[in-house]
Amino acid sequence: MLPVANPRQSEREAAAAPARAGLSLGRLVVATFFMVSGGAYGTEDIVRGGGYGIALLVLVVTPLLWSLPTALMIGELSAAMPHEGGYYAWVRRALGPCWGFQEAWLSLAASVFDMAIYPTLFVAYLVRLFPWFGAGHRGTVVGVALVAVCALMNLAGIRLVAASSVWLFVLLSAPFAVIVVWAPFAKGALAHAATPGGTDLGLLAGLGVAMWNYMGWDNAATIAGEVREPQRTYPRAMLASVALVTLSYVLPVLAMWWTAAPPAAFSTGSWADLAGLLAGGWLRVWLVAGGMMSAFGMFNALVLSYSRVPLAMAWDGLLPRCFARVSRRTGAPWVSIVVLATAWALCVGIGFERLVTLDVMLYGAALLLEFVSLAVLRVTEPEMPRPFRVPGGLKGAVASGVAPALLLGFAVWSGGRESILGMNALLFGAIIFLTGFAAYALQRRTART
Repeated sequence: MLPVANPRQSEREAAAAPARAGLSLGRLVVATFFMVSGGAYGTEDIVRGGGYGIALLVLVVTPLLWSLPTALMIGELSAAMPHEGGYYAWVRRALGPCWGFQEAWLSLAASVFDMAIYPTLFVAYLVRLFPWFGAGHRGTVVGVALVAVCALMNLAGIRLVAASSVWLFVLLSAPFAVIVVWAPFAKGALAHAATPGGTDLGLLAGLGVAMWNYMGWDNAATIAGEVREPQRTYPRAMLASVALVTLSYVLPVLAMWWTAAPPAAFSTGSWADLAGLLAGGWLRVWLVAGGMMSAFGMFNALVLSYSRVPLAMAWDGLLPRCFARVSRRTGAPWVSIVVLATAWALCVGIGFERLVTLDVMLYGAALLLEFVSLAVLRVTEPEMPRPFRVPGGLKGAVASGVAPALLLGFAVWSGGRESILGMNALLFGAIIFLTGFAAYALQRRTART
């Protein structure tokens, strides 16, 4: 059995706690919102592919089968082990350092592709307001600047990131609230909206996109050492976040159904255009600006999350000790933030598409390790204090992972045609997975020499 806490980790947490403690329930909920969602942007393809009825069914059923079990699992493990590094610490304790390393490897590998998306989205919305930024390399410069700003904000500490997330949440949610409030007075108003060309995803691919839109709950767990009363806060925050994200998707889609906008009028980025038809140019501009805020807020919150993983790995000797350095003033893991931000900045401008299959595959493999850890710890450490438990005893803990596992297999199978760098996405993901074991073997060999 692994020790309850790594001595180096305890020492670091104690030294940095005065500067880092105190993230409240509300701010954790908003930070989780950005780690998972960022608003209704991204739901357009689901509506276009299946129509309103199917889209709403998918958006309601997916969190019940996918998000809720994950939130319950995270609630139990975060409350029982509120350590920096979150999911890495859970898997390491349950399955050993090799699998803990794989958990971190899969998550950070996925981040290379995932984090390249948000600066690109930010620039795409910026260009809709100011086309000048679309010429030459200006968009790439803006994307790199976004990475730098988010890195600097994270270096300033978790409280600044959390406070900015609250304001961004209010500003980007407000135009969708306007749509929801306006829709009852505009029944049928968009029945003749233009229907741009595009490829319909279909129901199966739409389910994969919905899973992608509901993905990332465990990212909030990596900052557990910086949350006020994590044993009580995490279970409540996870359940509240699931409800908040679900409503942020369902209500705007339901409102547009009332306006009779054709499903074919939806395409990536069409929320702004439909809002403009509904209420005027001012709402269109607000939705476009909201898209920029969404991309910025998601990137900023995920820097906060991912940067804690190398920190925890360094405490355990799985990465060089320099990654364990934190700011004495803010407690921010500055080496981890700088290294990761540099890697993400190098990916800006490459033009990665939203690789749903690859993202779901890498994230899903890491998520399944977390569900396995939940069940294993119930067996190996039954006396571990668990302020919150997944209901149903051991059978309930095991059963909680069944629906997410089935959905993951289905999504990966249905999206198997996606490619990256000329290679099938499934094969590419398998190579990344196997490379993690080679990296661990190299790390162990290096540590012995």
